[in-house]
Amino acid sequence: METEMETGPLERRQMMTLPKQDFEDMLERAAVLAFPQHSALSPQHSSDIRELRNLLDAFNEAKKTAGLTIIKMVVTGLVMAILTGTLIKLKLFGGAQ
Repeated sequence: METEMETGPLERRQMMTLPKQDFEDMLERAAVLAFPQHSALSPQHSSDIRELRNLLDAFNEAKKTAGLTIIKMVVTGLVMAILTGTLIKLKLFGGAQ
């Protein structure tokens, strides 16, 4: 087996130009042939992708709301504990004297 060093540099290949639209069409055909069931270019899959994005947005919103609710509950609990402690300290509950 000969290596590049033994045979010299590889011969340079000629470049070919192709109009941009033809190139894009060729890529699209290759993608559809390779993965016909997963082609995001087809109209029936665009609604699925939109639904998945909406679901992800709803999930992120639910996580944010749950986090804020937990923070509000902790702060409310702390305020109530401080208020209860203050009322006991002022002997308004008739606590130990």
